[in-house]
Amino acid sequence: MLTLDPKELSIPKLHHYLLGSIGPRPIAFASTIDAEGNRNLAPFSFFNVFSANPPILIFSPARSGRTNTTKNTHDNVKAVAEVVINVVTYDMVHQMSLTSSPFEAGVDEFEKAGFTPIASDTIRPFRVKESPVQMECKVLEVKELGENGGAGNLIICEVQKIHIDERVLDDNRMVDQKKIDLVSRMGGNWYCRANDASMFEVDKPITTIGVGVDSLPIKIRTSSQLTGNDLGILGNMQTIPTDEEIKAELSVIETPSLSLAKDLLNENKPQMAYAVLTQIL
Repeated sequence: MLTLDPKELSIPKLHHYLLGSIGPRPIAFASTIDAEGNRNLAPFSFFNVFSANPPILIFSPARSGRTNTTKNTHDNVKAVAEVVINVVTYDMVHQMSLTSSPFEAGVDEFEKAGFTPIASDTIRPFRVKESPVQMECKVLEVKELGENGGAGNLIICEVQKIHIDERVLDDNRMVDQKKIDLVSRMGGNWYCRANDASMFEVDKPITTIGVGVDSLPIKIRTSSQLTGNDLGILGNMQTIPTDEEIKAELSVIETPSLSLAKDLLNENKPQMAYAVLTQIL
């Protein structure tokens, strides 16, 4: 295993390792204005949501590693403490990328990239019409992490109003993860697209407590034929099946096998998979 001390790495190499390893990262497509009211639009992948009550987003326009200059977005929110965070979808990703060019201050990236500005309700910066979710935010704080190239500047924002295109909602008026078609950043020039080919569901035990991998029989938890994911699914069962439950599960199975157990785990049927595994391991 390669072991590195960040202090011994050049900033470009450290930047490469960090961004190549931590991803996919959501993209804050930030719309701001300067003190004269000039529009600016730029994407940042040092970004996430950190609170729902109050609704807080944080993104970081870092200092340039080459020139140590600050981004126009950073300068703008210090002059006008407001920003619209627009989400980025696959249909707009190339236009979005164009706005990351190092245009001079005062250049309107809405015009450069062909985006449509629409007025916000509560703040001065404009929303991006092409984005299906636009969040109007007040900037609460700008926390500058350093004065050298590569240093981040945390823009801590409180959401004032959210606009959502109804075409990305499901029947319950919630955001449909398949319809919204979001993209995210990886290392280098790479992106990810959140569609059917890349997304999968995992039961999240928010209100339930699984038995844990340590509660599984030793022949199962130490089997070299099972992966960590296999054990995680089994460990998420709320109870270990009883002998009677195992017998009932096996009554509908003709030939227990490892491949069958794996298929059942992939189908999120851990009790039946457990019953099979008790017969073959």
